[in-house]
Amino acid sequence: MLGAQACTLSANRLLTVAVPWLVLDRTGSAAQTGLVVACQVLPYAFTQWLAGPLLDRIGPRRISAAGDVTSAVVLIIPAIFGTPPLWLLTAMLVLVGCADGPASAAKRLLVPFAAADAGQSTARGVGLATAVERTATAVGTALAGWLVATLGGDRALWAAAAMLGVATLIVTLTVTDPVRDHGRDDETYVDRLRTGAAFLRGNSPLRALTAMFVVTNLLDQALMAVLLPIWARAGGHDATVVGLALSTVGLASIASALASAGFGARLPRRATYLIGVLSSGPTRIIVLALGLPPEAVIAVYALAGIGSGLFNPLLETIQVELIPAPLRGRVQTLISAWAWAGIPVGGLLGAVLLSAGGLNLALWVCGIAYLAAVLRPAWRMDWSLPSLPPLPEPSLPRVPAPRRPTGRRSPRLRIKVVRADVAAPVSVREHISRS
Repeated sequence: MLGAQACTLSANRLLTVAVPWLVLDRTGSAAQTGLVVACQVLPYAFTQWLAGPLLDRIGPRRISAAGDVTSAVVLIIPAIFGTPPLWLLTAMLVLVGCADGPASAAKRLLVPFAAADAGQSTARGVGLATAVERTATAVGTALAGWLVATLGGDRALWAAAAMLGVATLIVTLTVTDPVRDHGRDDETYVDRLRTGAAFLRGNSPLRALTAMFVVTNLLDQALMAVLLPIWARAGGHDATVVGLALSTVGLASIASALASAGFGARLPRRATYLIGVLSSGPTRIIVLALGLPPEAVIAVYALAGIGSGLFNPLLETIQVELIPAPLRGRVQTLISAWAWAGIPVGGLLGAVLLSAGGLNLALWVCGIAYLAAVLRPAWRMDWSLPSLPPLPEPSLPRVPAPRRPTGRRSPRLRIKVVRADVAAPVSVREHISRS
């Protein structure tokens, strides 16, 4: 499962570099490049939400394989028909976005089941999956740049198609599907969507997490797209400082995600969440507002990467615990769709704040809003471990009463059962070992 995710994520990072380069090389227009890239990104989140009922009904294994095969077939069109025109390239990327959204959601759903099949905990599986994702982001992008420079944009698409093909083989041959939720016979597709929305609406901890995801993704996009580059230019720094800071975040998050996979399940949850979000969220914005030198900014961003790798696997594990297995496809894809909702307008928000009050005020507003968003779930959620099902009480065997001999009175037998001796409370570790 981790190998399939590595292939898919590397192919996605390759597309993020190859497609803009291909469009710029052909048209020289930044506006057309942005439009083509948006045609791939926008369907990604929307189709994830629409695929939720299908993930629960058909199974994530089939959805993952079908999505990767579709993307791979679309990407080899240039190899068959030559360099496509711009309208065909745009249509290709729309199809890739529509297929990649459900496929990525399916692999995310398969991680807890694959971890259970491997005899590992959900926390360890999610931590390793997070480390794979961060590695693909940090290393895959550099590899993509080398492939585009060496092979060219068209042939780099072939490499992405090959990676998706390998991911399809891995999922098809090695991963088992979880038990599917067939639902009622009269339940329509829209009814199943409503069931997932109703569950999310009625679960207060999941609502708090979803609201936090929406706000933080919005502010992260404002920081990455507008505020951080403007800060670097206003301070007389070049793009090297920005790239070094972002690379530091990625590398540090890989190390902390691996650490989370190793012993994250033994850490106190609320404290881990607070340390992680406070070090990785508002500090990245406030350090810019304080006007500290680049060396201090890079050091703070390294701490932010450590915090990010700690709390993201924790939140993923909590979602797995709070959502019943038959509803995970619908509920988790809906949460992802909400989390992506603020990203398209994040850059616009940063530009508006800059125009209204300048860089310093925009940074302080975003930093305080980020702090409020991440503190809310800390007190709206129950951070205790999920309760284990009670052990069945042992039943005493029924012993037939002895027959009294006639003419002779036998003494009455009295048996006293002390409940504490029969069903004594056990620790969580003993409970798991008995199960």
